[in-house]
Amino acid sequence: MRLRRLAGREYNGEPPEFIRADTSWGAVRRGDAPTKDGRGLTTVVEAIVEKLGGAQTGLLRAADAISAEQWQTKPDPAMWAAAELTCHLMTVERAVLGAADRNVHNPPRAFPLIKRLHLPVGLASSRLFRLKTPVPLDPALIREKEAMLAELRDVRERTLAFIEATSSRDLSVYRWPHPFLGVLNLYEWMEMIAGHEVRHTKQMREIAASLPKVVATLQK
Repeated sequence: MRLRRLAGREYNGEPPEFIRADTSWGAVRRGDAPTKDGRGLTTVVEAIVEKLGGAQTGLLRAADAISAEQWQTKPDPAMWAAAELTCHLMTVERAVLGAADRNVHNPPRAFPLIKRLHLPVGLASSRLFRLKTPVPLDPALIREKEAMLAELRDVRERTLAFIEATSSRDLSVYRWPHPFLGVLNLYEWMEMIAGHEVRHTKQMREIAASLPKVVATLQK
């Protein structure tokens, strides 16, 4: 329950510094391995859960700036609508959670040390590099605003339930490759979910800033 409280913490005003500054991501590294008394593990897990909570708080606040009527409107043919962005977030998080669940029920995969080297997980939150997602959008997930945001929260609850259920285990031994960053351990994948949401929070703000211009143009 403590982990859920951390994830549900409310942030007044601006989101915490780790959400606003890309450089603060990637804090869960090999040096953060659990200690024998388990406190190191608890610290790592709590840090991830707090980031997950803060990231979703920021995303939901950004979504507040887009009306239900504009939810499925693209500001530009080359841009996503807010609904498509939210669909992407849900799809990616479900895929990561599914992979995590499969991995913890099987022996850890062995990767040579050289293959464990990867790009900083903090890049997941950066909009400096525009990459084409390998994950296709599912049109069936595109719905009204409140229904999609409720589903987004539900996906996060499932992620938190998984983290809570496995919090007594050291999951850093479970690794699988990210399509752009390289091979990440399970904790780094969970941190990536939060960073990925921060990345798309910035995009949600871009959509919100562009939509009024689109509406004004349509009214001419």
